[in-house]
Amino acid sequence: MPPSNAFRWFPLALTAALLTGCTVVESSPGSTAPAPESGEVGQAADLLSDLTVAAPRSMKGYSRDRFPHWRSAGKNCDVRDTVLERDGDKVKLSGCNVVAGTWTSVYDGDVLTSPTKVDIDHMVPLANAWRSGADRWTDDERGDFANDLDRPQLLAVSASSNRSKGDQDPSTWKPAEKSIWCTYAQDWIEVKSFWKLSVTEKEKDSLDEMLGTC
Repeated sequence: MPPSNAFRWFPLALTAALLTGCTVVESSPGSTAPAPESGEVGQAADLLSDLTVAAPRSMKGYSRDRFPHWRSAGKNCDVRDTVLERDGDKVKLSGCNVVAGTWTSVYDGDVLTSPTKVDIDHMVPLANAWRSGADRWTDDERGDFANDLDRPQLLAVSASSNRSKGDQDPSTWKPAEKSIWCTYAQDWIEVKSFWKLSVTEKEKDSLDEMLGTC
């Protein structure tokens, strides 16, 4: 089961901006995060060692509809708009809907100039979560996971990279930009650790390898 404090709230400042609506928002590009400190790498390694190693569970009963998203964020906006605004540069809003901006896809370096060209990637894909233990959750709990803005679970990326990734774990798919492997592994581990999801042996080995690039 996921942690009992699964319900989370948007940061207050961001929520206020979405609810009141504004015309233009200047924001920092959602590009590669700063290189982590050695302590952060060590923490990720510790979390990785604590993850349960298990074979993938059955996909019986799986559907993306079992992970309700995107949740409303007020005034006809949703979590997708929230991520687009957070990860974009020179974002323009109509009410609180994102209508323009620039996004740099950290997975492949593509620069995207329209929100319609941006996919919101689930760091740990929904189907992977299902195989890792989310099949035992309620739909409401799965909705908390699919809309999680407090962990590094949602990221604006190019449609091509998101669809190339699909529901694969790091043992079979890694970002084309090798420079972000360290951050990608840390983020994957953080999400799986918080939501108490399992990893396969090959997945764990690949994450350990990626942490070695830090």
